[in-house]
Amino acid sequence: MKNILTIVLLLIMSATTNAQLKKATLQASGLTCSLCAKSINKALASLDFVDKVEADIKSSSFIISFKEGAEADADLIRKKVEGAGFSVAKLQFTCNFSNVTVKNDTHIKIGKKTYHFLNVKEQILNGEQTITLVDKNFVSAKEYKKYSNFTKMECYKTGMAGNCCSKEASDAHARIYHVTL
Repeated sequence: MKNILTIVLLLIMSATTNAQLKKATLQASGLTCSLCAKSINKALASLDFVDKVEADIKSSSFIISFKEGAEADADLIRKKVEGAGFSVAKLQFTCNFSNVTVKNDTHIKIGKKTYHFLNVKEQILNGEQTITLVDKNFVSAKEYKKYSNFTKMECYKTGMAGNCCSKEASDAHARIYHVTL
């Protein structure tokens, strides 16, 4: 019995440490000049998990590098962009995976956060992969509606674990991020 418990604990631990967010690419909407980009750049750089921010004014995008071992938070990134007077049009994370199995409408822990994969075929992820957030406030209303067709889970509407995901998340009030490849 003790061996079984040890194996289960090792599996749980490996499930939360087999992927790590490395950086993000953020596309902002509402930018009109280099001062706008500077405002967002300054806001993003103030986050404690951000190592550096590089702006590309032509594409209205920002490459956000995270500090080693830091837990990135998409909601804080969005709040900083909105606080600077703009909105997030797209947010993608570059993640380093190691033998992570994903399939449509399932949850995966990356660090301390839970990610709900939508519109993906079953596969094993290895190496650097890009995941795109498809939650409300991270995509257009049209895209949000499109991805709602890939799940029946309530967490897509609320962004919280709630009753549909409480077994997979540590508590019913845990944030669930919805992503696609």
